[in-house]
Amino acid sequence: MRINKYIAQAGLASRRKADELIASGQVKVNGATLTEPGYDVVDGDVVQVGGKYIEASEKKLYYAMNKPIGCITSVSDDKGRATVIDVLTDVDERIFPVGRLDYNTSGLLFLTNDGDFAYKLTHPKHNVDKTYRVRIAGTLTKEKLSQLRSGVDIGGFVTSRAKVDVITWNRHSSILEITIHEGKNRQVRKMFAAVGKDVQELERISVGNIQLGHLKPGQYRKLTKSEIDYLMNC
Repeated sequence: MRINKYIAQAGLASRRKADELIASGQVKVNGATLTEPGYDVVDGDVVQVGGKYIEASEKKLYYAMNKPIGCITSVSDDKGRATVIDVLTDVDERIFPVGRLDYNTSGLLFLTNDGDFAYKLTHPKHNVDKTYRVRIAGTLTKEKLSQLRSGVDIGGFVTSRAKVDVITWNRHSSILEITIHEGKNRQVRKMFAAVGKDVQELERISVGNIQLGHLKPGQYRKLTKSEIDYLMNC
């Protein structure tokens, strides 16, 4: 198996990122720093990346989770906070989250051990649609809604056009759904802040045509083959 594929199947990085790790001298095979990106791993080879021993997983795993509020999107945390991996109580294999949701954001999150799958969904050039349900205090004027739909400056970056629908509203609060294409850090919260509104609740309800559905916070399920194929090709 080619070394970059081996690293990807170990869940460390995409094949492209694996090539970068090799070029920077972070990959060793049988104790020697690898200099040939086309190396084929054979039975008995011992592979290290960044000083850690790795082993490719033959079985690729793909999960959809309703990430609960109060855990971080990470494999581990040096501050001792709960992570999304802690939620996966019956999954023994090493997997990792694809992208991230903030500590106080809930909703649809994918987890996998497939580096190529993660790369496909997180690289900016792919721009998979993501839809969020948002609660804010009060209401938004038509002018502010138009600004969100047209794009707002969130601090050195102007967002592309977004789909924004008002679901329910009264004088105290409003619930909206917003679909964005990018995935900037805290983008939805920053977009609403740009029109003078703080987000009170935020939940991601879909990625592409994959819906959160009836998963309750902390619940998860395996993605179907058709869902995996769709996400790899959207």
